[in-house]
Amino acid sequence: MSALRSFVARRLLLGALQTVAVVLLVFALTEALPGDAAVALAGDQPDPARIAAIRQAMDLDRPAYERLVDWATGLLHGDFGTSLVSGRPVGQYLSDGFGPTLLLAALTLALLVPIGFGLGVLAARHAGRIVDRLVSSVTSAVYAIPEFALGVLLVTVFALKLSWLPPTAVGYGTDLLVHPAALVLPVLVLLSRPVCSLSRLVRAGMIDALTSPYVAQARRYGISGARIRYTHALPNALAPAVQHLARTTDWLLCGVIVVEALFVVPGLGTVLLNAVAERDVPVVQGLAVVFGVLTVVLNLGADLVAHRLTPRAVVAA
Repeated sequence: MSALRSFVARRLLLGALQTVAVVLLVFALTEALPGDAAVALAGDQPDPARIAAIRQAMDLDRPAYERLVDWATGLLHGDFGTSLVSGRPVGQYLSDGFGPTLLLAALTLALLVPIGFGLGVLAARHAGRIVDRLVSSVTSAVYAIPEFALGVLLVTVFALKLSWLPPTAVGYGTDLLVHPAALVLPVLVLLSRPVCSLSRLVRAGMIDALTSPYVAQARRYGISGARIRYTHALPNALAPAVQHLARTTDWLLCGVIVVEALFVVPGLGTVLLNAVAERDVPVVQGLAVVFGVLTVVLNLGADLVAHRLTPRAVVAA
């Protein structure tokens, strides 16, 4: 128990340091971009006097370190700051964009687990035979296609050629559950790579377990093949699979920028793109904090689950 507490404490400390580093890096990179929010608000032909007045009204004329300290102090009290462009609280931006992104992530995970584990178990059960080769070939081919290219291909075929599905989520608002057809193509694109990698992890873990001496001994004792696969072999694939699921969840919540931009989904990715384009530093920083904390929590949870599962797999052996 003390070793587990020490492990959790080290990971939390490392995660806090990583979050701080991400925020500082994002702030520094945003400051290094040419122009700022005042230039963006001034229009296509900005007047220097107007830019200076806007910059002064937004406190952009203050040194960067002072603005960073003020923002970090407010963050400790749960205040993410205020948008430089609209004057709205950053928390409102996050709450508006979190719903569609969470919905896409939840639907993707709900399909990813049964499909990924099912394909992995199927391939491992028929290892070396035509089913295994077919699953491995298809997953390798799909994994090699970038999400953006796959999205364009799906839009061209199912939206433009066949007219079965809408090409984007434009006009559907943030409540996408009311219009499930608009979710099909984004979820398919988000599923493409994680399903391939998860199925390959499960397959490799189960094949290693099925060829181990303790499984051979179990067969000699007359234990059924289904029990061997699901009570002895599958647990050996759970630890790496759980860690992969946590990283996939992190990517779904924090890295769907390409998919949301392609299908015009009003999620966190779209919020981030707009904030970067407008040099809206507080919004970018708020998203960086949310992404950093999610990454820390999900990876910590995955490591703890893997730590609990691995010894059980060894005991089962």
